[in-house]
Formats: sequence, C-alpha cells, structure tokens
Amino acid sequence: MDRETAAKGVPRWPATIALLAVGVLLALVSSQLTLGPSWLPLAVIVVLSVPLTMASVWGRHEWRRKLSFVGLGTITIAVAAAAIFLIRQLLQGSVVGSYLLTGAGAIWVANLLTFAIWYWEIDGGGPSERRRDGHVSTDFLFPQMQIGDGKATGWWPAFLDYMFVAFNASTAFSPTDTLILSRRAKVLMMVQALIAGVTVVVIAARAINVLG
Repeated sequence: MDRETAAKGVPRWPATIALLAVGVLLALVSSQLTLGPSWLPLAVIVVLSVPLTMASVWGRHEWRRKLSFVGLGTITIAVAAAAIFLIRQLLQGSVVGSYLLTGAGAIWVANLLTFAIWYWEIDGGGPSERRRDGHVSTDFLFPQMQIGDGKATGWWPAFLDYMFVAFNASTAFSPTDTLILSRRAKVLMMVQALIAGVTVVVIAARAINVLG
C-alpha cells in the first residue's frame, strides 16, 4: 500500500471528536483553573479545524499533521496549566469544593484524550505511515506486532488502541501490555502520568475532606 492510498484510508474522525471533547471539557471547568478564558482552547480547536479540513481535502497530509501538532501543543499547555492551577486552588481553598471536584474530573478526562491523540499522531510517523505493509514502529510495540517478525501485515493500531494506552497511563501510571520504545513517547507518558497523578490527588484530598 503506497503512502497516498494509506493516507486516504485512515479514519480521522475519532481523533477529531476526541480533540473537540477536550476543548468542551476545558470550557466547562472554572475559569480559575484555566490559562486565560476557559473557552479559549475550544476556540483554537474550532479555528484550526478549517485549515485541517482543507489540508485533508487537498491531500496535504503533512500540512495536516503539522497543524495537528500545533493544536495538540496548545491543548497540552492548557491541560497542564489547569492541573497546576488545580493544586494552587486546593492549597488556597478559594474554589467551591464541587467546582474543584468536577474540574479535577474534567481535567483527568481531557488529559487522557489529549495524550491518546499524541500517541496516535506520533507513533511510527503517523497513522498514514502505519498503514503501509511492512512498516515497523519505533515508538510503541503492541502485542499484535510481537507475533511473527513484528512487521505490519494487515493489522494496524487504531485510535482506540492508543486511548487504551493513555487510559492505563492515567490509572496505573504506567503502560501495561504495550511497550514504550522511543524517548519522545516515554516523555509524553511521563507528562501524562504526572498530570493524572495531580488530578487524582486533588480528588482524593477532596474526598477525605468530605469524609472528615
């Protein structure tokens, strides 16, 4: 399968929906937990969706990938900043408890989805590259790839596979059945686990406060 055919065959709507969901989640949290207006990340995503769609229609898949990284970088900064503000507000006690709890939950889910998209975009040069027969990834090694010689021969990881990896990183704070190979993937997973840990600590602290 050549590169152009592979690019056209990649369903991108799961990642698009996930990215929009992240923007909506951040828009719903308290403005005290966001870097700037809470609606700003969603606005950035909506604005970027226009050139992203045009790049896909015109077959400019490298442009689309670069624009995706711009959007992902912006969202990642927003999620990380929200986690930092979450800890600050917990220490100061200046946010209503219910807002703090719902904010932590929203940030946890937004963090999971953000890094699921990161893994989906970076692994093996992107989803288009991964669909080429004989392709070998240097970022993630899924169990299905360990069968035979490790080359892609009819099976490629879908977005759900990367969401599963991200879910494990946010709950177990480590991968489970999937091996993390590249340094960039390891750095991303460390950042994700750190943000997830922060939100879990806030949720636990709030629960202890209520029970106390």
